[in-house]
Amino acid sequence: MRANYAIFWLLSLFFGVAAVIYALWTMADASAPQIVGPGTNAELATQPEWVGTVALTLSSILATFLAFYLGLIRKSTGGELPEDRDDALIDDADPEMGHFSPWSWWPLVLSVGVAMVFLGLAVGVWIALIGGPIAVIGIVGWNYEYYRGNFAR
Repeated sequence: MRANYAIFWLLSLFFGVAAVIYALWTMADASAPQIVGPGTNAELATQPEWVGTVALTLSSILATFLAFYLGLIRKSTGGELPEDRDDALIDDADPEMGHFSPWSWWPLVLSVGVAMVFLGLAVGVWIALIGGPIAVIGIVGWNYEYYRGNFAR
């Protein structure tokens, strides 16, 4: 947790500095003589580029929130993960992650259905209408694969 905490503070600092440099750079670049074509506003040529500045500033704020949260959690729980200790063994950080089926075909069905839904959003709605039920069948099949057949519990 100590490494995550430090990484997010470094990211916050990096994005903050990058936002300031980006804003100053775009303002300096905007103040250079520019050719303003017909139908454009000459005053817009002297404005900084706001989209990148706001995106970098919000990224810095997000990293600050995450670093602050991890710092609070680290302080309240002791926050020493096995990765933070030099004397930790590999088995110390090996919790039960769940039960996974390496032979299951349902993730493939689900991914085909979701891919068809997103393709339908880009190409034509009729493809999404076909992919939606396939995705639902994939979700239901994956969730209930251990309730029937040879692997029923």
